[in-house]
Amino acid sequence: MFKRFLLVLDDVWEEEERDKSKWGNVLAPLASGSFGSKILVTTRTESVALMFQKVIQDKQKPMKLEGLKEEECLELLNTHAFAEDDLDDQRKLKLKSITAEIVKKLSGSPLAAKVIGGDLNSNLDEGHWIRVLDSVLEIIKLGQNYIMPILKLSYIHLPEHLKSCFTFSSIFPQDYQFHKGTLVRQWIASGFIQPSHVQGEILEDIGGRYFDVLVKKNFFDKFEDIFGRYYYKMHDLIHELAQFVSMHECLRVEDSTNLPSPIPKTLRHLSVQDICALSEIFKLRSLRLLYIEFPKELKIIPEEIENLIHLRYLKIDGENLTMLQRSVSNLYHLQYIIHDGQEKDADFLPSDINNLSNLRYVKLPKNCISSICGIGKLKFLQKVNMFDLREASGYRIKELENMNDLCKLGINCLENVKDAEEACSAKLYAKRRLIDLSLNWSCIASRNTDLDENVLDNIQPPNCLRNLEIHRYMGARPAIWMNNVNLISNLEKINLTDCLECETLPPFGQLPFLKSLTLENMPKVKWLESKFNGNDKYHAFPLLEDLCIRRLAVLEDWFEAGVAAEDGCLFPCLIELTLVDCPKLKELHSLPPKLNSLHIYKIGWTTLNFCSNSNPIPLFIVNVICCPNITSLPLADEIARLAALRYLIITECPNLISLGRYREVETTNNCRS
Repeated sequence: MFKRFLLVLDDVWEEEERDKSKWGNVLAPLASGSFGSKILVTTRTESVALMFQKVIQDKQKPMKLEGLKEEECLELLNTHAFAEDDLDDQRKLKLKSITAEIVKKLSGSPLAAKVIGGDLNSNLDEGHWIRVLDSVLEIIKLGQNYIMPILKLSYIHLPEHLKSCFTFSSIFPQDYQFHKGTLVRQWIASGFIQPSHVQGEILEDIGGRYFDVLVKKNFFDKFEDIFGRYYYKMHDLIHELAQFVSMHECLRVEDSTNLPSPIPKTLRHLSVQDICALSEIFKLRSLRLLYIEFPKELKIIPEEIENLIHLRYLKIDGENLTMLQRSVSNLYHLQYIIHDGQEKDADFLPSDINNLSNLRYVKLPKNCISSICGIGKLKFLQKVNMFDLREASGYRIKELENMNDLCKLGINCLENVKDAEEACSAKLYAKRRLIDLSLNWSCIASRNTDLDENVLDNIQPPNCLRNLEIHRYMGARPAIWMNNVNLISNLEKINLTDCLECETLPPFGQLPFLKSLTLENMPKVKWLESKFNGNDKYHAFPLLEDLCIRRLAVLEDWFEAGVAAEDGCLFPCLIELTLVDCPKLKELHSLPPKLNSLHIYKIGWTTLNFCSNSNPIPLFIVNVICCPNITSLPLADEIARLAALRYLIITECPNLISLGRYREVETTNNCRS
């Protein structure tokens, strides 16, 4: 090995003699690490620390961590207790005197401070705070191990509906990464969400608020991954609390030898990873939620699953699963079916799967949804990623008519819609929760241009739509509703691809919230913004951040002659610009002021025009590839303002003769490649 390393083993529990031998074998290869290598072990048990001391033959005594200093612990407690409050100073002073008394009894525990703070914040009445103080004092009197009773105190103060939501999390292992949407769906299936009387509000909205409250009370901690997506985890002690208070309703079985006997009749939620336990599972008629990890040898769900008559949520993991038994169609209360896997045969789903009229969410391999005949019976479905239209009963666009809970919808094979009247029967305009829509014709071929235009005119989505994709549309003009800014004003992302006959674009530049625009293979479009839109003033795509234009062979300019750029500035918020195979496109008068990434390929530009002001240029990466007209890239002239540039690629630009007047690029700039 001969390299210096840092190994962190967090929250170790094993402490028996056989564990000492096991850890010795695991750590033996690390003995060849370079000087300065470290192994850090954290544990709640002193005997584990002493065992590791012997294993790694370290003479240093284990370090026992102390709690926070009292003033630090008080600051943490107050941060959570007074989060987002609007109390007057006198009242806040009274309440702070109570937290000062509480913190004296917490021995510096940050977890206790956070959870108690979240509990206090839920009720800013002085009486409630005094009752919490009294309860903490009583707990301390009972003995040394006070953390778990204090955590339980915060659980006791939860409303009943939030108690159920919290205890349900015990079905997952420690350190599990929770995702808000998934957990909310499981709560709904379990009957934990109380319906609201607010018009237009659905159970997912209410469940989202429940989750936010539990996060605020510090039962979940929030994290962010490298892609900017949020996930949540539970502290180990919080997870232990959930297991303790849910032992009669929730069970996770990883080994059939751990299956309790008898199984509690009150069991409602079960996670199973052992095939040997299946025969017992299908006797649990009261189950509401079942998560099964199927082994390789199992290819079909046993028919006995039909005994689980109260099942609401079914998740199946197993790549070799070949079909769902017809008996699944008898589980009339099912609201969620989830199976991640490879593409399946058309007969993977039972033919009468549309009997499950309570289904709200289905996640299946991509070709499964389109095999459902009469999908319109599943009127509570919220996502249909792609529905292939056919010239057969049960597969026509009218199936979508009453599916008004849809949030995401993809429609394929639109060439199978026979006329405008049939297109209108889908009633997309009535789907007030639809935010993501993909409209697709299945092939690029000679078709009836008028029919395509009439069909698209009559598939008008609601104004709430945020994401729109249209592929292989053969109309010569945009849909009527696309030219009305008021009808598409909430769009944030647009993708138009292979619209070969389209000559003009809708007034996308006027959309107030548009952040991403992709245009690809539209060989008859000459301008991004046209006088035909009734504009004499260009609105400059006010919030656009990402613009990608590929294969627009006759695109000449950013806007038609006679349409003026407002304030002389295009794309004020643009961060990433990608231009591919647009040989006739004129140069921008100046690069957008916030541009971070520029990628140009087969573009007819002769130079780059930087902003004329003296502000720093935020460009981080520049790719200039196969641009034979480029003669000058005045990078060196702007060297003082290009401090952010790190990556520069210039290739297949045979006429490039100048990077600017100065010859200090290599020594002055920070560019790495």
